[in-house]
Amino acid sequence: MKIKRVIFVDNKGNARSAMAYALYKKMYPDSDIEVLARGLVVSFSEPLNQKAEAVMAGKGLETEGFTSEQLTEQDIQPGTLIFTMKASQRERVIEEYNGANEKNTFVLSSFAGEELEIMDPYGGNLQVYGICLEALGSTLEKFPEKIKEIEDER
Repeated sequence: MKIKRVIFVDNKGNARSAMAYALYKKMYPDSDIEVLARGLVVSFSEPLNQKAEAVMAGKGLETEGFTSEQLTEQDIQPGTLIFTMKASQRERVIEEYNGANEKNTFVLSSFAGEELEIMDPYGGNLQVYGICLEALGSTLEKFPEKIKEIEDER
């Protein structure tokens, strides 16, 4: 099955998922995969976390006009892969959202073959957000190969 959509998910949808979204768009500008950034707890749309925005701007990533959005069941269509930042988020998505399951919902770092989860930079300084952005970037470098493997399995 062809992968048509990738959704990056974190708690509020305004830091790690937004950074992953912007990195993916910059790293793979010719990708025909639709990319979304979503949160699990979005009571109202918020702009990017200021520190996330600062480190993203420093790397030339697009930040303008971004606001957080709640993950919805409508987001999860056939051909969708969902990537969370932590195992507990993955479990929650699978539990609470129709269409999310063990075969389309992954912890981002595990999907890329890494052992450590993507750290939550919330409350840290700019350097911590920068380290998180770098970790996301190195994880996403492995994406095309891993997505092809998923498509070949289906």
